[in-house]
Amino acid sequence: MQEILKLKPIFQERIWGGTKLNEYFGYELNSTHTGECWAISAHRNGDCIIENGPLQGQHLSSVYEKHRELFGSSQSPVFPLLTKILDASADLSVQVHPDDAYASEVENDLGKTECWYIIDCEEDAEMIFGHTAKTRKELSQMIDAGEWDDLLKRIRIKPGDFFYVPSGTIHALCNGTLVLETQQSSDTTYRVYDYDRMDIEGNLRELHVDSAKKVSTVPHEGNVVIPKIREEENIQITSFVDTRFFTVEKWKVSGQASKSLNQYTLVSVLEGEGRINDMDVKKGDHLILTALCPKAVLSGNLTLLTSWIDDSLE
Repeated sequence: MQEILKLKPIFQERIWGGTKLNEYFGYELNSTHTGECWAISAHRNGDCIIENGPLQGQHLSSVYEKHRELFGSSQSPVFPLLTKILDASADLSVQVHPDDAYASEVENDLGKTECWYIIDCEEDAEMIFGHTAKTRKELSQMIDAGEWDDLLKRIRIKPGDFFYVPSGTIHALCNGTLVLETQQSSDTTYRVYDYDRMDIEGNLRELHVDSAKKVSTVPHEGNVVIPKIREEENIQITSFVDTRFFTVEKWKVSGQASKSLNQYTLVSVLEGEGRINDMDVKKGDHLILTALCPKAVLSGNLTLLTSWIDDSLE
């Protein structure tokens, strides 16, 4: 059975998407409004296909179901993680995601805690992260009154920034931003506000205000991430977040290095080219180092964003 699974990305058209996924990563796109690359996903709304080895041609959901030995001690009934790259060429809707309990009961889905690594952005780029309401009543009143400038918190961003976005956080990526998102495998989003935009048929896009009010965290919790950097031979490791939902690290490789693995690990190549074990990899590739791969032997000049679930934090 396979030590490494290479995934074929799935591309999703969005009203706020653009062409940066082609310009930055060289992906072939069929639209000038491509907003999302579902890079590693077994979700029913975007189920990636394996591109290599004996499992070539199979969907990740099927591999997870039939070959659980590749995923170690995972007890999740569905593949629990999802890696996306988002091209926000226009502002995304102001939105919020439910937690596991609410999403399971109402949406038959996982909750959606996520995090963002800013790959690239325009010089003055910003994002919406949180709100000013002190009580749920105040939040509801300000939403109903459309007091967006007073309600929504905006922060400046730059390449290399990292943000942890727990379920219940009101947020929005804004225009001019390219982001890698690590998240729970969920596609449940409640739109709070969408700038009165219309879809291609001239209709206002659907909002989910009542649901958003129910699941939003009040008052907002900041969740500031302080990266921790350590140096090993020919590899710089930046640890961003370590929670029961996921652990996320950036590995910057210069030369040859090795990294012991305790869990199956999701890997996205953000820059460079080289090898991981016996596989050639390049910018834009996405892999799962399975539980049968106890060590990653890395060579070349590579910037990798990696994620896994630490079972000890369950």
